[in-house]
Amino acid sequence: MSKLTLNRRRFLGTAAAGTAMLASPAYLRKAYAQGGEVNIWTYNDFVPAAFKEQFEAETGIKINVRLVDDQGKQFNLLAAEAPNPTVDIMTVAGHRFLQFIESDLLAPLDTDRLSNWGNINPTFSESDWATIKGSKWGAPILSGMEVLAYNTDYVTAEEAETWDTLFSEKYKGQTAYVIQDMMSIVMLMMGYDGNMVAYMDDPEKAAAIVEEAKNFLIEKKPLVRKYYDGGAEVQQMFVNQDIVLGHSWNGPAAALINDGLPIAMSIPKEGSYGFVYTFNIANNCPNPDNAYTFLNAILGSPEIGAAMTKASGFISTYKGASEFLTDAEKKATSFPEEQLANLQFFRAEANEMKYGLVDPAVEAIKAA
Repeated sequence: MSKLTLNRRRFLGTAAAGTAMLASPAYLRKAYAQGGEVNIWTYNDFVPAAFKEQFEAETGIKINVRLVDDQGKQFNLLAAEAPNPTVDIMTVAGHRFLQFIESDLLAPLDTDRLSNWGNINPTFSESDWATIKGSKWGAPILSGMEVLAYNTDYVTAEEAETWDTLFSEKYKGQTAYVIQDMMSIVMLMMGYDGNMVAYMDDPEKAAAIVEEAKNFLIEKKPLVRKYYDGGAEVQQMFVNQDIVLGHSWNGPAAALINDGLPIAMSIPKEGSYGFVYTFNIANNCPNPDNAYTFLNAILGSPEIGAAMTKASGFISTYKGASEFLTDAEKKATSFPEEQLANLQFFRAEANEMKYGLVDPAVEAIKAA
């Protein structure tokens, strides 16, 4: 199998280029120079490079970014630092809110301090999951979903219509996935509720379902090339052609598509899950005023939302952001209606039970 001529250095350079030309929006011209810093834990490309440069120049606030690649790791790190965290803003997925809130790790969001709150599409900012205990807990910035990504030179669109292809002998040693995420998808493949909300009153059934999914992934372990954690890792495997198909978040896959690689993605017929990323303020954070200045700034214009989509591949939650995307970029962040019908959103109600069962199962799969 021949290697693609595109190397990782070139890929990262071109992916970043999409953020290089941000217009100077009014919100920054009005921001006062207050100095200091703001510490942010977030995923790769969620703070556009051009935005960061302009924000620092016009406010005097230095943005310190620490990259994260896993919600569980971020929770554990934040919990270890409590009650005096070093972080001001982190990136929490909406379906993980309860875990962070119930551990007193997030501060309720004062939307009155965010004059640009109205720039968020209310489908996201005013949805049921966005309000817990009467408060908002995060600013929705990007939305995404779990997809089956594949190299179109080797895998057909028909094969990508089902998750079964990911576990087929045909592609042995050429696949990859995130185990924890695949646990929910495997439960869905088996006809169960991967959110486990349906089993909140029947923990024994919940445990049996997780055990069944765990045993399935152990049985299929000889077929997978690698379990991975972060989006950059699966991108590199596709770029190097170490894999030809894999479970992915739509953002990393879309970034590869935008860069011209022969990659496509599908929401298989068995279904999948969607999620929303939010920027959140840590409880008792060291720089609260700077945190709100940053939040209001990054919500300032649809151009910024488009820059975040261009860089990350995830779908912007900002009103009008799509108007600043090329036709190719729009295509990379859209799906056929029949596939979207297979999508449901992650829910948080059963998370304590779910992850109490899933996390040990993941470790057992790795050790098997």
